[in-house]
Amino acid sequence: MDSLPIDTSHPAVRDYLSLIRLQVLTPLSLLINIATVIVCAVVVTPSIGEISKQFPTSISPKPIIIAIYVAAIYAGQLGYCVLIVLARKAETKRTITKGVGLSLVVANWVMALWAVAWVFQWFLVSTVLQGILLLTLLYSNIVLLIYHQPTSARPFDTMLIHAPLRFFLVLQFGLMFPLSLFINLGLTYTPTTPGPPRDYADHPWPGFGVVLGTNLLGLIVIILRRDIVWCISATWICISIWVLRPKPGPVYIVAILFTVLHPLALIGTYIYSRFYAHHPVALSPGDEHPALYGRTDNGRVVVAPPSAPNNGPREVDEDAVWG
Repeated sequence: MDSLPIDTSHPAVRDYLSLIRLQVLTPLSLLINIATVIVCAVVVTPSIGEISKQFPTSISPKPIIIAIYVAAIYAGQLGYCVLIVLARKAETKRTITKGVGLSLVVANWVMALWAVAWVFQWFLVSTVLQGILLLTLLYSNIVLLIYHQPTSARPFDTMLIHAPLRFFLVLQFGLMFPLSLFINLGLTYTPTTPGPPRDYADHPWPGFGVVLGTNLLGLIVIILRRDIVWCISATWICISIWVLRPKPGPVYIVAILFTVLHPLALIGTYIYSRFYAHHPVALSPGDEHPALYGRTDNGRVVVAPPSAPNNGPREVDEDAVWG
């Protein structure tokens, strides 16, 4: 390193090297993630979907719906990889290097390892990997939310950085980690071939608690932040759960309920913000204490400066004020 003609200890040089590193590692990790998941879902027997059918739970989703969800995550990450190469704004580069960093690289590698553990039915390893994946995505999303908030001034940052990472997080939080945990704990049904499991009414309350708890937290996020990405992803997961039937009554009812509540909450918060929220009026410098105007009974204008309330209002000739 000492022989290099540049000072690698300079912050700007280090940020540049970090960006170059991410331009290589992020597409590579995504390629490995996609290739591993496709092989485990299509080539290997039993596949990811077949394992899910062998171990049905009260929160098991419809495989095709989740497959489309994961494809959307991959599409968002492809856009992110393009943004890493084409980014020109300093704020965007800081968001990539300081906000996301290596978190997404680690997440892609962990998801690839999870697919392998899943098809080998190593459910304890699968649960541990899902926990690591959840913590990694939670960390990166919190850093983005606190230090690199989305802004309308940089819409591509919102579309290609914030949205894919939040989409990824909600999948792990609302479905994949609880599903792997349920199977590892033995909260499964006895599959029958052909047809649905006969004991599907067993273990209703763990599934009810997971669906209710994760969606209540998601509903709070949607209301407080008007988060359209969380709304779409949480609704998508709810649909994937109740579409695959039969389901225990409590799980089925709650999943349908939040399928309706999430969009309604988002629409309601936008309506409230648009028509009912009170926004402060920005004053120009020197106008922090504007005068209060009114009229007396004889039609003369009254000027009452707030800075001198004890002096009483004084009358001003209207013709002198308006010419």
